Amino acid sequence: MKLGVLFSGGKDSTLAMHIAKEQGYEITCLISIVSENPDSFMFHTPLINSVIKQAEALEIPLILVKTKGEKEKELIDLERGVRKAIKNYEIKGVVTGAVESVYQASRVQRICNKLGIECFNPLWQKNQAEILEELIKRKFKVIISGVFAYPLDKTWVGREIDKDFINEIKKLSEKYKINVAGEGGETESVVLHAPMFKKELKIYDMKVSGSGNSWRMVGK
Repeated sequence: MKLGVLFSGGKDSTLAMHIAKEQGYEITCLISIVSENPDSFMFHTPLINSVIKQAEALEIPLILVKTKGEKEKELIDLERGVRKAIKNYEIKGVVTGAVESVYQASRVQRICNKLGIECFNPLWQKNQAEILEELIKRKFKVIISGVFAYPLDKTWVGREIDKDFINEIKKLSEKYKINVAGEGGETESVVLHAPMFKKELKIYDMKVSGSGNSWRMVGK
């Protein structure tokens, strides 16, 4: 079955794509939404333009859709991207990196139902810490592109998700009740390399912008 991936360039959508491929599905395109709203309700925003280079590294066609990021209205733009994937790449379903966000998963499912295609959520309800550990096991290179919760600060931006990272974030999760994998919006990530990538990506001219416990990476 041909599938498109709702691709943010972060760890969850990238891992979900790998799992779908392992299960025998054909990944024919990536669908990425670029929001003008940095606080989008639906979509990942830090370093979102990295999806262009990631698609090149994956050698998978990319459908790039821009949205103003207005709540609920941004779903119209998502549907537009999925429709284009159906028309241009004959997809029969989409893959998402949804883990436990009912808000996101239900809205994507609604669009899929409307368009008569399947919705695959390979990470749904998986243990958050196990997802991080699986990234290391699979030799993903993932860095944190943004933090948005106390007590995370500027020093966390740009950090690679490795064993030390997992140990530290687990301790903070126990103490401050933040989600270890950032599913509550605490962190965002960008994948620089993974098994399906033909080459490793680099972040150039990296700058970190923000204040307090809200910081995001700006780079090329």
